[in-house]
Amino acid sequence: MEAHLRVQFDLLLHETTQNFAERLVHRCGGAEPALDGLRADPEGDGVWLSQFVDAVFSEHLLGDSSGACFVLEALDRRTLPPDPGGPVGEVLGRLARAAFAQILSAQTAQALQRQLVFSP
Repeated sequence: MEAHLRVQFDLLLHETTQNFAERLVHRCGGAEPALDGLRADPEGDGVWLSQFVDAVFSEHLLGDSSGACFVLEALDRRTLPPDPGGPVGEVLGRLARAAFAQILSAQTAQALQRQLVFSP
């Protein structure tokens, strides 16, 4: 991946992680319940990771094949679960969302852990 594209992806991931962490803390009533909810069930009540990822892809115009390729190129070393197949564009979109959701979940958990450690 070219350096300027890497910077764009890193900024997107950083911004998204901060927004998702803030949303979870607000919805779950604190950093600790947010972290517990994220770990217990990323699709559970108040977390809804896939809905958030869908909104990110929509807001940042990543919903087409080229957007999916941008995300997949940035996350090329990640391992994904099997996909049922289908049209290439749909498969790319599902894989990109799954990869992004994995890294967003991990980054958000780290952000929430830092918040718990450094807050009074």
